[in-house]
Amino acid sequence: MSGMRTPGPAPRTGPRNALTDVAGIRVGHSARTGGGWLTGVTAVLAPEDGMAAAVDVRGGGPGTRETDALDPRNLVARIDAVVLTGGSAFGLDAASGVAAWLEERGRGFRVGAGPAQVVPVVPAAALFDLGRGGLWTARPGAELGREAVEEAFGSEEGGAVLQGCAGAGTGAVAGGMKGGIGTASIVLPSGTTVAALVAVNASGSLVDPSTGALYGAWTEVGDEFRARGMHAPFPDAAVHAGATERLASAREESRRRQTDDVRQLNTTLAVVATDAALTRPQAQKLAGTAHDGLARAIRPVHLLTDGDTVFALSTGRLPLSGGEADGTEGRTGWRAHTEVAAVNEILAAGADVVSRAVVHAALAARTTDTPGGLFPSYPDLYGTTEKGTSLG
Repeated sequence: MSGMRTPGPAPRTGPRNALTDVAGIRVGHSARTGGGWLTGVTAVLAPEDGMAAAVDVRGGGPGTRETDALDPRNLVARIDAVVLTGGSAFGLDAASGVAAWLEERGRGFRVGAGPAQVVPVVPAAALFDLGRGGLWTARPGAELGREAVEEAFGSEEGGAVLQGCAGAGTGAVAGGMKGGIGTASIVLPSGTTVAALVAVNASGSLVDPSTGALYGAWTEVGDEFRARGMHAPFPDAAVHAGATERLASAREESRRRQTDDVRQLNTTLAVVATDAALTRPQAQKLAGTAHDGLARAIRPVHLLTDGDTVFALSTGRLPLSGGEADGTEGRTGWRAHTEVAAVNEILAAGADVVSRAVVHAALAARTTDTPGGLFPSYPDLYGTTEKGTSLG
């Protein structure tokens, strides 16, 4: 896989190969499982001075909150947190718990002189996991949102991020196979870090039906996937045939367990972040190109039954790489050219880390067996060395 790359310095991941490799960003999860529940919330907490943000929605059935505030034409320049949640539109209430937690600490857009006169800016997006634990009314609310942001706040800066059946990925499913949370990072030659976290919950599949290979596997940096037990480059043909049969059987079993005729919606949610100082329009472009990473790792994607949404974040800790000005102003200046090159490098990396995060989500997933359905994981279907245990 690494042999497919163009010549140049070997790419390297950040210390944790996670969204938290972008200094100042913290991630926390909360979840409810059992007793009909299978859902959760993931909170991405900004540094105390906030972060620039943008969003790009390409799915046909999105559920979002405060995304209009991220339009570069609008007032709010920095946000305080991003919330990814299960529970479809009902789950957006989780953001209220995060906003209340921030308000109590005086964090938010200041609207008055008093320390408490703030309005926290907490964009959120929801994925569809209703009924997957067996209980249709089991969906996140403000309490789970508060739990997730408290975990994020209490975590070590630069700490590991739990993957698989965690947070917003607890009830996630992709093409009948168990989805979940995945994360990845890259450190560019300039020293800039670009990272992503994805809650993989797609109508489309993560697996090439002719080979059983994960679509995004070619983006591997070093041996990050093979170290988790992924076959390289493809599973054995007999293993693939058996996995295909078992997945078809699990899909039929899931349909049998559903007592109501429920239209299956999905939605994959992603956060891509960098420590480079991006303008809001540049962050908007990053959110858009990061969708390419979803398209490389999930097929098909951006359907009417998906609400695929990508948030882009910039902490602004590092300047964009570039030389000194050459004395020529405007679009012909050397600084302008080098800035474009630096942004292009970040855009390309953003798509790659999203694809890699999707693969990590698949490899970290655990088979889920509840009254609402049977969703086998890729490790259990294909016999990788990192098999999970049943979650139900």
